[in-house]
Amino acid sequence: MKTKLIRIGNSRGVRLPKTIIEQAGLTEEVELEVRDGAVVIARAALPRRGWADAAGEMCLADDDRLLDPPIPTHFDEKEWTW
Repeated sequence: MKTKLIRIGNSRGVRLPKTIIEQAGLTEEVELEVRDGAVVIARAALPRRGWADAAGEMCLADDDRLLDPPIPTHFDEKEWTW
């Protein structure tokens, strides 16, 4: 698809048709990259996607314990009261 750059203040932009946005799965936040002379617009990475589900599965498998035993601090031993 051929299109033109449009002026947006001191910058320029491209209007993306709704169908292209939907096909690419784009949301409000995207990542821009220049690769081999082309501008690439991609979905923003969601680095923690799936963490809640994984934590729930670990809990069900009783595999969500601390790796190291807790080490009491001065606050724990002297200052904390129940």
